Amino acid sequence: MGNSATAPTAPLKVALVTANGTDTTAGTEVAGGSYARKNMTVAAATNGATSNSADLIWTGMPAATVVGVEVWDSAGVPVRLWYGPLGASRTVASGDELKIIAGALTFALA
Repeated sequence: MGNSATAPTAPLKVALVTANGTDTTAGTEVAGGSYARKNMTVAAATNGATSNSADLIWTGMPAATVVGVEVWDSAGVPVRLWYGPLGASRTVASGDELKIIAGALTFALA
């Protein structure tokens, strides 16, 4: 109590991970190829829930097995806001594309 809330620094960024993190430790982020975090926009919340409002597409991926995603803000020292496993891991070969379709990442307050 007594602490003021600070809004995340936009844009929000989605990171792909090859090992999921915990509440205290970030996961192992994909590295190599043309991989870079992607900007994410979200739809207006309905009943405390929202989702990514556009497809997220990574091209020129390195060979990797992606097991989860993390959402970070764009502060000078980025803050991890959310993390979670994929419903099923995705294995990509070097040069492949990985797509997360609009609405596939859902976020809710419980």
